[in-house]
Amino acid sequence: MGAGLTDRTVVEQRLFDVHARLERARNELALAEERALLAGAAAEEARNRMAVSETPLAHREWCEARRRRTQLLDHAAAAGALVSELEESRDELLGKLVG
Repeated sequence: MGAGLTDRTVVEQRLFDVHARLERARNELALAEERALLAGAAAEEARNRMAVSETPLAHREWCEARRRRTQLLDHAAAAGALVSELEESRDELLGKLVG
């Protein structure tokens, strides 16, 4: 009986840790998505300025804004993948507690 209790305690501790990491990852995902959305709006604005002014500087600013948006979308995708991974870990741990 002592080994079973110890195993359950280990699973509960791992579940607690995964839950804390999952909350942080979800917050990071929300922030990354918000930043990507704002960067998309900035890129669109830069594209409009470039279309009107047709200067090399405006084109460079548009390229930089698009690059930044792409970086933020990549970061959001990575954060989303981490959230999914942690949710799977949580579900496995919950299965061990119930099963």
